Amino acid sequence: MSRIAQTFAALKEKGNTGLVCFITAGDPAPELTVPLLHALVAGGADVLELGVPFSDPMAEGPVIQRACERALTFGVSMTDVFAQVAEFRKTNEHTPVVLMGYANPIERMGQSEFVRRAKAAGADGAIVVDYPPEECEAFAAEMKANGLDMIFLLAPTSTTERVKQVARHGSGFSYYVSLKGVTGAGGIDTADVAKRVAAIREHVKLPIGVGFGIRDAATAKSVAAVADAVVIGSRIIQELENTPKEQGPAAVRAFVAGIREALDAR
Repeated sequence: MSRIAQTFAALKEKGNTGLVCFITAGDPAPELTVPLLHALVAGGADVLELGVPFSDPMAEGPVIQRACERALTFGVSMTDVFAQVAEFRKTNEHTPVVLMGYANPIERMGQSEFVRRAKAAGADGAIVVDYPPEECEAFAAEMKANGLDMIFLLAPTSTTERVKQVARHGSGFSYYVSLKGVTGAGGIDTADVAKRVAAIREHVKLPIGVGFGIRDAATAKSVAAVADAVVIGSRIIQELENTPKEQGPAAVRAFVAGIREALDAR
């Protein structure tokens, strides 16, 4: 059983909702990435998403686009991301780390080499925005054979066939994008989320995390009523943007702790 599966099984046993938190590797500075990962865990994150900086992050809104731009000014590469995960693993062996990014850097490195290096670094899975399940069956199988989970996105526009494809090829958890649009956009219609998550559960037996648009404790709490996990990214990046660099880990920890408290109070 993967670290992600173990985490969700433990959450289910306790009756708790998972908290998945995102930062971009290298933002606001490369030396802060590992301290920020530890700060997220200290605040109550159950799963970490570490964004791989990319020059054309098509699914991201302006907040995460800016984070990618800042990281790229430092020259942060996939190799650096692997090194950051390995450094994090020296003092944290239990919290799952999911690499989130785009196909181009993986294709440039080679899929098998990516899998090998991700495993060696201590990563637990990947979300690749522009790898649809019908086009990466072999990659998903290679990931799974190496103990890594391939996590796919589902959206309000996903067809029943796409949901079934995710059920066949995905592992770890499924990520439901609650909005039509990019990360950080708009507000969430929780009634619609509940309806669509219920429809997904008819085919997908994996835990379902809901993200895009969760910005505060109240929204997280309402989404938690229908999801196995809530996913927060843009709002954490904004916290970093509005805080002096040296205070970033403390600010992120405090923000995440507020979300965790709301989830646990349900």
